[in-house]
Amino acid sequence: MKRVLQSKDELFVNRTRAEDEDYYMASQWQLMGRKFRKHRLAQVSSVVLGIFYLVAIFAEFLAPYDLTSYNRNYVFAPPQNVHFWSDDGFSLRPFVYGLESSVNPQTFRQTYVENPEEKFFLRFFTQGIPYKFWGLFETDVHLFGVEEGGVIFILGTDSMGRDLLSRIIYGARISLSIGLVGVFLSIFLGILLGGLSGYYGGLVDNIIQRLIEILRSFPTVPLWMSLAAALPPHMPPLQVYFGITVILSLVGWTGIARTVRGKFISLREEDFVMAAKIAGCTDSRIIRTHLVPGFMSHLIVSLTLAIPGMILSETTLSFLGLGLRSPVTSWGVLLREAQNVHSVVSHPWLMTPVLFVIITVLMFNFLGDGLRDAADPYK
Repeated sequence: MKRVLQSKDELFVNRTRAEDEDYYMASQWQLMGRKFRKHRLAQVSSVVLGIFYLVAIFAEFLAPYDLTSYNRNYVFAPPQNVHFWSDDGFSLRPFVYGLESSVNPQTFRQTYVENPEEKFFLRFFTQGIPYKFWGLFETDVHLFGVEEGGVIFILGTDSMGRDLLSRIIYGARISLSIGLVGVFLSIFLGILLGGLSGYYGGLVDNIIQRLIEILRSFPTVPLWMSLAAALPPHMPPLQVYFGITVILSLVGWTGIARTVRGKFISLREEDFVMAAKIAGCTDSRIIRTHLVPGFMSHLIVSLTLAIPGMILSETTLSFLGLGLRSPVTSWGVLLREAQNVHSVVSHPWLMTPVLFVIITVLMFNFLGDGLRDAADPYK
């Protein structure tokens, strides 16, 4: 009996010792990964964001209609309900009813009602409007659609009869990517200028810090408006997209530069930096190889927390008519149709893109919180 208890105690001690060795031998990234897996909300957020980016990548396949497809017979059509029950009973195949429009004689507003006599079943992996996927190959396969003669507007239509769900899916490609591109440019400028300021100090530090203070002294929205208004009104949509990205990056790098400067000031006097100098390493090698990797985890956290700001900035500029313009479609561009109270009251589904903006910003914030907790050495 004593031998059995001793064996259990030895097993517990050996297991504890192995866990301790595994913990102390793990790298910084492995420790961050273990802490991050304990943050359930951050994990859920990463899954949701992954789904959003997959939707943006496969927008042509997932959207039931093309970005430019419109139907004048269904202007401001409300969201349709997908049914499984009818007068004939339960149906395994989902379906929608046909829409009939009429003009209200009192308000002269066009209204739509379902026609129970017209039933159109949904089809998956159905043929629809041809498209060229990412410019690589041409196909006409869409995830879902309806039988010929019917229409499906799950989130309603806009003032030109364009399917709002399809435009939101296509708009995700611009709104989500402009945050990534803009933040990466901000990170690059922040590391470059903040690193030079913190590593060399003196005159270089004074010049860069005065530049940062000047940029941060301007009100944000007027600065965005003035820089965006500087873009020629007849620029091609693709150039406008990159122009807005550069503008957001020029405004957003100052905070990251301040953070990088503080980290460099605290690290440049460490023993490993002095050893690298004695070994003959150049300044660029010390910065690139020894200093930047020392707080890369902090930069990743800053990146995830800065992307929502970029998305909101693009949405604000496009909503005010100073950012992206049609035919480029983003969530901010879609919200321009909901600029007045009359549109919101009469057609509330036009505000649907706001929900996707809110969800995306919340998911990035939750993900940033999880990464910040994982990167904190004191937790």
